[in-house]
Amino acid sequence: MRAVVTGAAGFIGSHLCEHLLAAGDTVVGIDSFTDFYDPALKERNLRGLTRRPGFTLHRADLLEADPGPLLDGADAVYHLAGQPGVRPSWGAEFPVYNARNVLATQAVLEAVRARPVGRFVYASSSSVYGDARSCPTPEAACPRPVSPYGVTKLAGEHLCEVYRAAYGLPVACLRLFTVYGPRQRPDMAFARLLDAASGGAPFPLYGDGEQTRDFTYVLDAVAGIRDAACSGFTGLANLGGGSPVSMKQAIAAVECTVGPVRVVPRAARPGDARHTGADITVASRAFGFRPRTPLHDGIVAMAGERR
Repeated sequence: MRAVVTGAAGFIGSHLCEHLLAAGDTVVGIDSFTDFYDPALKERNLRGLTRRPGFTLHRADLLEADPGPLLDGADAVYHLAGQPGVRPSWGAEFPVYNARNVLATQAVLEAVRARPVGRFVYASSSSVYGDARSCPTPEAACPRPVSPYGVTKLAGEHLCEVYRAAYGLPVACLRLFTVYGPRQRPDMAFARLLDAASGGAPFPLYGDGEQTRDFTYVLDAVAGIRDAACSGFTGLANLGGGSPVSMKQAIAAVECTVGPVRVVPRAARPGDARHTGADITVASRAFGFRPRTPLHDGIVAMAGERR
């Protein structure tokens, strides 16, 4: 297939590009290299991609440049670009989240509707559920985001549905649950835990440590993203790791693999869901999604990357 990936230089985006190329796809990557974290890390993410046949990179801001010409002839468009992070999305930063998660999504949808595209895959987030009333959480659960970030990701889903209903766009919205693995953003939990275990800054543990997360290994996630597109799936589907663990358990897993982690207790922060867990029945039945990577193996892979 000819695939277009927005956010191609990011943590998940760079892995998706590699996965698509390995599957024989031609890949057009789009990224604006925003400074949410060090752009040099994004350059490093692409180190193994830029010289590979079948991959081209376009440095472009979806809010400023018309992405339309890059979408011509695309069999699948994977929209991963956006402003990540729950905790920074409050206050003065919200306009940035609105622009990069809502307005940019609308710009891509406008470009897609003007040309024939086989599939449009939107990378949403488990943050749309907030403090879900059931865990594992099915897609039919009423979204109740508890952070501005979650609000913007849900708005992106609604935009996708509006364009599907009005223009017949073949849209799949995939709700990703706490993706981890090599190249994870430096602000995320396992990246910080591994830094702390290697002599870096102490790990700030917000809350009592009993909160749970459904950690999803990045290679499992990107395989599910492509499988959703290839299957012709439309609608909503969760992509999760299948076995939520508490933050205390996550810390213990890193300590078993790498070494002691110095933890600094902090008060719980607004916007942090207490528990997340994915019911992956829809993804399993629709396109064969099955997480394969145990947490320990994923942590070992992350630790190996840092050596």
